Amino acid sequence: MDSKGLLLFTTDGQINNALTKPGHCMKVYEIWVRGHVSDKHILQAKSGVESKYGLLKALEVDKLAFGGAKTKLRVVINEGRNRHIRRLFGALKDSKFGTPLKVLELKRISIGSFNLDLESSSWRFLTLEEERNITR
Repeated sequence: MDSKGLLLFTTDGQINNALTKPGHCMKVYEIWVRGHVSDKHILQAKSGVESKYGLLKALEVDKLAFGGAKTKLRVVINEGRNRHIRRLFGALKDSKFGTPLKVLELKRISIGSFNLDLESSSWRFLTLEEERNITR
């Protein structure tokens, strides 16, 4: 299971709160799921799935591509519980095989107004203007 993409690190409490407070900051992911993701799965993911970790749901789910028995999705959430997306889709069953859907690859492509614009393993500091925009 690969996880990649945009990460923001901070020691500033105000910035951390703005990025992690539920409902405050949209996070967008591109994921590959093993299994056939149907429109019913998308509705379930948007309505929410009860789990031992609480209600897990996505604000938006869009199909981007298919490849064999895999589906590529764009998923938007506004909270960031640990393994949120993996647990959400793992709670849904592939209607063809009856097995849980499984996130094979997950890539965060944006956090709030920040889009992934660097090569893998690259990094940069935020500008002062970017820091100010986070806490507005």
